Amino acid sequence: MGAAKTDDFFPDLRNPESIRIINERCLIRTQDEHRVVLVSGIVLAQYSLADQMAETYAMVSLVEQGWATQQDVARAFNYSARTVRRDQRRFEEGGLPALGHLGGYPKGQQRLPPSRSGWISRLKSQGYSNREIARRAGVSETAIRKALRRLGWKEPQAHQVLLLAEPVAPTNPNRSAFSAVAEETPALSRDTDPSDRCADRLLARLGLLEDAPPLFGSALAVPRAGVLLALPVLVASGVFECTQKIYGSLGPAFYGLRTSLLTLLLMALWRIKRSEGLKEYSPADLGRVLGLDRAPEVKTLRRKLTQLAATGRAAQFGQALAQQRVATRGAALGFLYLDGHVRVYHGKHALPKTHVARMRISMPATSDYWVNDTSGDPLFVVTAQANAGLVRMLPVLLEQIRALVGRRRLTVVFDRGGFSPKLFQQILAAGFDLLTYHKGRHRKIPRQCFRTSHTSLGGAISTYNLADQEVRLLQGKLRLRQVTRRMDNGHQTPILTSRRDLPAAQVAYRMFDRWRQENFFKYLREEYALDALADYATTPDDATRQVPNPAWAAVNAKLRQAYAQLDRLQAEYGVEAWANLERQRRTMRGFRTAHGKLGQKIWNAWEQVQRLETRRAAIPKRVPVQTITDEPIVKLAPERKHLTNLIKMVAYQAESDLLRTVTPHYTRADQEGRTLIQAALSSAADLEVTRTALRVTLAAQSSRHRTRAIAEVCHELNTLGTLFPGSGLRLRYSVREAS
Repeated sequence: MGAAKTDDFFPDLRNPESIRIINERCLIRTQDEHRVVLVSGIVLAQYSLADQMAETYAMVSLVEQGWATQQDVARAFNYSARTVRRDQRRFEEGGLPALGHLGGYPKGQQRLPPSRSGWISRLKSQGYSNREIARRAGVSETAIRKALRRLGWKEPQAHQVLLLAEPVAPTNPNRSAFSAVAEETPALSRDTDPSDRCADRLLARLGLLEDAPPLFGSALAVPRAGVLLALPVLVASGVFECTQKIYGSLGPAFYGLRTSLLTLLLMALWRIKRSEGLKEYSPADLGRVLGLDRAPEVKTLRRKLTQLAATGRAAQFGQALAQQRVATRGAALGFLYLDGHVRVYHGKHALPKTHVARMRISMPATSDYWVNDTSGDPLFVVTAQANAGLVRMLPVLLEQIRALVGRRRLTVVFDRGGFSPKLFQQILAAGFDLLTYHKGRHRKIPRQCFRTSHTSLGGAISTYNLADQEVRLLQGKLRLRQVTRRMDNGHQTPILTSRRDLPAAQVAYRMFDRWRQENFFKYLREEYALDALADYATTPDDATRQVPNPAWAAVNAKLRQAYAQLDRLQAEYGVEAWANLERQRRTMRGFRTAHGKLGQKIWNAWEQVQRLETRRAAIPKRVPVQTITDEPIVKLAPERKHLTNLIKMVAYQAESDLLRTVTPHYTRADQEGRTLIQAALSSAADLEVTRTALRVTLAAQSSRHRTRAIAEVCHELNTLGTLFPGSGLRLRYSVREAS
């Protein structure tokens, strides 16, 4: 073959050497030692090539005014993007004079003598930080970093001590390899290769290790390592301290209490909704995020959950978590939202039925009652006995709330299911205020009594058409405030409250804000599989529990039918009396004689009603459940489900805390905030291990503004100085810049 031709097909269409393209809008024209910067044909800057400050100002102007990116400007002017960023920073700090900074070392700043290179290396090898070395040398920290770079200094890998020959002291069954909160000096691994933990597994097998210490290795693009972004808020929630305090230890194991808990929490944030979901992921990839060679697999995690559930301490664990949440989020507890969530059961066991509102049918189910704070975040959860209603469960919930908050007076908000004037008296006597809907029939309020009200709670202005008045319940023994909202179609929604200090618009807003809790239930069902069955096991239930008597219900149904038949016959008799012509039957006796058969039917129907009334009165309305069924009286084992609910609750709280962190930096946080957090947690990340830190560099997000928002979150999390649980490695976060 002949040599390929390299000539252009259209040589006349090439740009002249005096013109340099920045992007589709901007270009540079150079002629006679002068340069002109054009934007859409309009001159932005004109300067001599010898005027370095004017050129720098032109570059800054292009970027600051949004005409070009830093990369485009740096490429067109033959600079690096770092130089453009430095010039922008100088312009922001000192204006135009700062751009006239001459090259070379700054005047008046002390130089670092070359003879001190050995001294710097010696201090660095002894573990001193760059800042401390700079302080001792009297120079800037940047000078120390540059000197170390010239010397070729590299941080040593975080190797752990080798397996020792001397005997290891027996483990304490009440302690576990938790983070610095559990031990001042974290346990060290006997392995040196993060991908091979044979030594630690041997120690666990011999009963000498309660939990494998994390051992990380530097790696690029570790799948799903972005979830480590949630660790600072998880540690701050106190979940590891509470677990250590309540459960102590799982005994000698490679996957101990801390590792098992961390795996369950990260699974929830990864949206691995069940233990069986681990089959779809590589144990080695997940293990690198946990600091292990392999993550625990399905059977191991099931066994750990069973072991924790066997202790029966889920209620204590939930109470400890709630106390931690109250301590950190006490300001969000002015209003508490209480509501029940029904988990439908489709198994073979005979469970009590309850009404499922979202399905509009009564089905076998289990009811959980959740308490959420003002922002909709969960505080704690209680499983009701035999689907007890909200009226019965409210005193139980209020008792736990009082134990958490002390004497502080709070407002409890609940739905119509808790409407009971007698219960309202108990709530007020217990030192709480109430906010709920007025259930039942009520008189319509005249239209002229309504006034337009506004409130700016929630960051937006809400407008309501409201009427404010006092109402009396229990024959005047209970006086409450009623705020009624009128819709455009004339529908009226009455709201009852004991809070007379709040404006009417705020009362309406707080009541309708109860839908945050409904949204919370929906979110947890879809994202965390809240309704998933965690355990197939059952436990004996109270066989003496009173339930509606089917025999009484059957007689009552017949009685209703008898009353309906009597009403129909009486109505027919009345119609005949109304249509009776006096010229045909002038007396009542004649009318009764003419309609004797109908009168006899009425009499027979009345006697049937009397017999059924007597029969129903002899049957008890409620009986022990053991008297109406031959099947065992059981309920689903609550402990394991309660424990998994608490883990999902902590994961949701961590997600909410991250959302609050990103909100000031992301305009659409209300609409897309959780989606952004979820995308960041599921993204890949680079892991870099030093002697004292674990550096996590997240992959860039789908757009620049989303990447910048996550970068701000990383900056705020770095200020917390969180240690990875079970190790002495301090977490440091950053985000890779978008290409």
